[in-house]
Amino acid sequence: MSTVQHYGTGRRKTSTARVFLRPGTGNVIINERPIEQYFFDETHRMIVKQPLQASDTLNKFDIAVNVSGGGMHGQAGAVQHGIARALVDFNGDLRQVLKKAGFLTRDSRMKERKKYGQPGARKRFQFSKR
Repeated sequence: MSTVQHYGTGRRKTSTARVFLRPGTGNVIINERPIEQYFFDETHRMIVKQPLQASDTLNKFDIAVNVSGGGMHGQAGAVQHGIARALVDFNGDLRQVLKKAGFLTRDSRMKERKKYGQPGARKRFQFSKR
């Protein structure tokens, strides 16, 4: 086990990911499972690996992730954000590349809460004059 590691926290919707980068060969472990077992969809695996591809560090790190909350897509976005922040912790020069690609910006869009007395967040019951 290497003692050098870089940390980044990523968030998306209601998901939170704690990401640890360690020098290695490119293994990605999410919640103690390989990425292929955790994210079945190829799109989610691609989302997770985008910051590594943008910074040309695809096979330089072993990545350990603890992610919780939300669904698969939100968790993939949270892991992506965490990896980007951890890469900036590793090398500040990567900040420009990752910022330009949009990986360091926290996507603040959340589901709007349902209001009382109505069927949904925006939906209203049908209006009747009589």
